[in-house]
Amino acid sequence: MFATSLLSRFMQSPSQVHYAAAKRILRYLRGTKDFGIWYKSTNDAKLLGYTDSDWAGSVDDIKSTSGYTFSLGSGIFSWASKKQATVAQSSAEEYIAAAATSNQAIWLRRIFRRYRRETRGAHDNLLR
Repeated sequence: MFATSLLSRFMQSPSQVHYAAAKRILRYLRGTKDFGIWYKSTNDAKLLGYTDSDWAGSVDDIKSTSGYTFSLGSGIFSWASKKQATVAQSSAEEYIAAAATSNQAIWLRRIFRRYRRETRGAHDNLLR
């Protein structure tokens, strides 16, 4: 998913390098078309959320990319990876990523509370 998101940034004027990357992505997809996410049936599956971001990962405009994943038991079922809209300092981009993840987590917790499922989260930075 990240590779296609990164490649889509060059759709206005792609070069040979971008065409080669697109072909490589398509070969990967063709080779893994029979793969999938396997969810084991269990009564103690918990909702877990993770978030992270890079710092000025885009060399063109020094914007950061942030993302999150949520898993239930053994399989990831919700994820996103997005270039941030603003240029942020080192710790600010972590807060931007945490805010986007929190929005998704609130929505998922509401759904899981209806089914009486426990939720918990993890992050790589201690937010104070």
